[in-house]
Amino acid sequence: MTPVELSRTVLRAVRRAVDDGELRVAVPEQVVVAPPGPGGCGEYATNVALRLARPAGRTPQHVAEVLRARLLRADGIGDVVITGPGFINISLRESAGPSALVEEILGAGDTPYGHLPEGDGERVLLHGAAEVRAFVHLDALVRILRSQGRPVRAGCDAAPRPEWIAVLGGGAVDHRPVEHGPADHRLGEHRSADDRPGERRPVGHQPLGHQPLGHQPGAVPGTPGTPGISVRPVPAPADPLPLGRDAGRWALLRPAAHDRPRIGPEHLQQRESNPLFRVRYAHARTRALARNAADLGFRAEPGPVGMDGTRPLLAALADHPRVLAAAARHRAPDRLARHLVTVADATQPLLTAVLPLGAEKPSAVHRARLALAEAAGTVLADGLSLLGIDAPDHL
Repeated sequence: MTPVELSRTVLRAVRRAVDDGELRVAVPEQVVVAPPGPGGCGEYATNVALRLARPAGRTPQHVAEVLRARLLRADGIGDVVITGPGFINISLRESAGPSALVEEILGAGDTPYGHLPEGDGERVLLHGAAEVRAFVHLDALVRILRSQGRPVRAGCDAAPRPEWIAVLGGGAVDHRPVEHGPADHRLGEHRSADDRPGERRPVGHQPLGHQPLGHQPGAVPGTPGTPGISVRPVPAPADPLPLGRDAGRWALLRPAAHDRPRIGPEHLQQRESNPLFRVRYAHARTRALARNAADLGFRAEPGPVGMDGTRPLLAALADHPRVLAAAARHRAPDRLARHLVTVADATQPLLTAVLPLGAEKPSAVHRARLALAEAAGTVLADGLSLLGIDAPDHL
């Protein structure tokens, strides 16, 4: 069972509980499942019971118990454990769960894994300062929001400088000044906690960054009903253009918007201490493995990989849709950048175990490991593309 399928299974459990009168609450549009946080167990967890408790007029524990009884009867679910105030932790049955995840990533087709089809909701308008870091943030946010099906347009207070466009890209940003009214809030003036199940927040705490897109008070004149979101990260302390497109964008996007970015030659160094190098190197290695496997006469085929140490990679790959949704919701490209580092680092133990050694002949295990490596490469390439950074096949 893939994360998407599990999310739908949990949503069906909610809907059936409502239909049977066990819960009196509006059925949410979607349910997020993610690897469990501290104190959790199983492969996945969800905080849906905590979300539904107040509108249902029940305790989170009661809602969780109602959903647990239904989830235990669902195909593919082995166990359901309630922890903390009402987090639902789900263990899958011993099956081809990891294989199904790899199949989903490699077989995503026209809509990449973790992306959503284009919706018809109201357009989001982003506007930022005429400053190089804000310009790059706008470009990345347009890409990320579009990956989540959101119609979006972005522009700066003044026309971007031609050299920014020439060196750093920015084709997703309007190259004309954007008129805007009062902004709802400024990206970079707060830090929102992640929505990972298992983390607690004070009751009633709802920072501005957690308001759903489309519900901000600001609006843009001439575009009735269009939310106006001001993107104003801490400015770059130095000119990033000498770093070039890829390193320059990474230097501006990886730090959180409220953090001061470091603009220096460390982003160009090809060594393990450079996170960008680790991400691009891991991607290039996965592509090289596919070429080498073809030379040896075998192709990727999802299945049991027959080795320890792949669970962190599987968890990181399964988390990719949640990370994209969170990056879009909180207008935080740094979340995606940090996630790519996690995926790259978790890929490393696999890379040396894909190809047969010596006189060993390729087996089903090698084909399965190659498929997992290709899935990791696919996620890395997608994430880098959303940040506007090249994912080279050779490095």
